Amino acid sequence: MARRAKQPAPASLDALDTATNQYLEWIAVHNFSSDTVVSRRAHLGYFHAWCRERGLATPAEITRPILERYQRWLFHYRKANGQPLAFRTQNARLTALKVFFQWLTRHNYLLHNPASELVAPRIGHRLPKYVLTASEAERILQQPDLTQPGGLRDRAILEAFYATAMRRMELAQLKLHDPDAERGTVTIRQGKGKRDRIIPIGERALAWIAKYVAEARPRLLTGSGDGTLFVNDQGEPYERRQLTGLVRRYLIASGIGKSGGCHLFRHTVATLMLENGADTRVIQQMLGHVDLNSTQIYTQVAINLLKQVYSATHPAAHLKRAEAAADLLSALDAEAGEEDNE
Repeated sequence: MARRAKQPAPASLDALDTATNQYLEWIAVHNFSSDTVVSRRAHLGYFHAWCRERGLATPAEITRPILERYQRWLFHYRKANGQPLAFRTQNARLTALKVFFQWLTRHNYLLHNPASELVAPRIGHRLPKYVLTASEAERILQQPDLTQPGGLRDRAILEAFYATAMRRMELAQLKLHDPDAERGTVTIRQGKGKRDRIIPIGERALAWIAKYVAEARPRLLTGSGDGTLFVNDQGEPYERRQLTGLVRRYLIASGIGKSGGCHLFRHTVATLMLENGADTRVIQQMLGHVDLNSTQIYTQVAINLLKQVYSATHPAAHLKRAEAAADLLSALDAEAGEEDNE
């Protein structure tokens, strides 16, 4: 009678997971962002599953040839739809391994780093597939039904994206006091890389946000709330995927024939401001970008200069540039009257 292959002991099976958990705890303790912790856990989890299928259970068993074998497997892997993993995805999974094994070596879990000479695939720099024109952006902004609280909220969200080019995570985390109408700015707290910044926001976006806060937000809240500016139909803070769905819904409804999500507005704002003469450093500051090809952070631009250039180059920075102030105020008054009569 054939004997079954001996299974590794449970303690051995747990060794890789134990080391990973210790690493994830370490980066959390050292104030890495929650997104980084989540993504590193996911990328390392894929590698662990691959290792278990091959009977590899401890960090000490992982050698450079094994990592190169995993890299080849990633290259030849096909998803359910038959498509390969994007090189960006392959790079992310291998980069997570490189920093993980670097940590293991530095903390004396391993004597030698098997990933020290692992070369991740190069990532090409591609232009965004779609960028909106100013008229297309305006068309999207006009799609929400302003007779409904949710529509008024959605208009304010779209205006905020278009006016500031902030990330969806940053918009979801905004608090009621973050927009400053008097100064014409909005404070982004704990953005990507846990960096705070203050950026300009147009008068029109501020007007729509104020209308949403006064008329729609109280009707959407189910309780006292935690001070989050934008809440969903359940009265809770938005999740990022919900914001993506919101933008895509209005993008499709606009009929302009372009696809995308929240990031489409970031590309659009950067493109339009560049076309109107904005300095690259100003746009980098507004977008919250850090130069990954340099050891230095981009030169910080004073908020007054940033506001000046923003006002001169952003199509929706002033009410008069997209819609006359009198017309907007009249429209707002009319909508308020209609809601009062409902």
